[in-house]
Amino acid sequence: MADQKFNPGISLAGAVDLESMQHQVTAEPGQAGGAPSAGGYVIDVTENTFEAMVQTSATFPILMLLWTPSDDRLFPMAKALGNAVNKLNGQIQLARIDVSKAQSIAQALQVRGVPALFGLIGGRPMPLLQGLPSAEEQQQLVDQVIPKIIDVAHQAGVTGSAPYSGDPDADGDQAADGQTETESVPPQHAEAHRLAQEGDYAGAAAAYERVLESDPQDTVAARERSKALLLARSGAADVRAVRAAAAEHPDDVDAQLAVADIDMIGGQIEDAFGRLLDYLAAGHRDQIEPVRKRLLEYFAIPEPGDERLKRARRRLATLMY
Repeated sequence: MADQKFNPGISLAGAVDLESMQHQVTAEPGQAGGAPSAGGYVIDVTENTFEAMVQTSATFPILMLLWTPSDDRLFPMAKALGNAVNKLNGQIQLARIDVSKAQSIAQALQVRGVPALFGLIGGRPMPLLQGLPSAEEQQQLVDQVIPKIIDVAHQAGVTGSAPYSGDPDADGDQAADGQTETESVPPQHAEAHRLAQEGDYAGAAAAYERVLESDPQDTVAARERSKALLLARSGAADVRAVRAAAAEHPDDVDAQLAVADIDMIGGQIEDAFGRLLDYLAAGHRDQIEPVRKRLLEYFAIPEPGDERLKRARRRLATLMY
């Protein structure tokens, strides 16, 4: 892989690459002439959301790109990586970090210039590249390096799926209903949403609980509370250890609840439902209450019309009565 080929735009020591000034664009990502936009399985990470992103690498592998989205020399690489990741349907996530706004992250990773590329599995970064890749190296990243990261993650027990974050071809500043992301967050959810964005999932869950006390019918708050509780409990769990404990202790309700959390975080909703329902069906009726409580929490997360949810509700009712 390339090493220190060039250092566009910003040196973390404060120097400016004058050549890079000729490659600066003012268009925002997703606009004509601008960088490729986030979306699909490509996200943009800030200093506020970095810790939360690191925690999710315990569930699915992440490719971290440190870059400056105003330098057009980096656009082909960002586009190629984004396209490759999106074709893998959640097996890996691309997290892009703008070092001009997050120099503390670059310094923590000992990055002296951009672009820099890392794999991230279970919170552990793996340096992959520093400097702009050649066409051959870029193809190697797509064809060999990304699949290798996924293989290494699977060997470490990190087998979950990254969440889908919307159409990458849509305007990155627009939500599905045409509002901006900020405008689409109800005012009463603002504190909870901010805490979740900052990675304080326990605080976010408590804030959503207060919203529900005022309006028990707020289904969005109920869903987001359940997601926050899930991540507060198990977002940073050692996936391999949790799965091993569940296999070794099939009668231990806490072990089964913990591995069901891992399934939910990884998007394996039917596996999570099935695991806990099978546990009850196997003769553990004395544990109905903790299992029922956890399932009701999970049930708030999928859309109400989800067939997996309907089947799980029916089966739970059958097992309880």
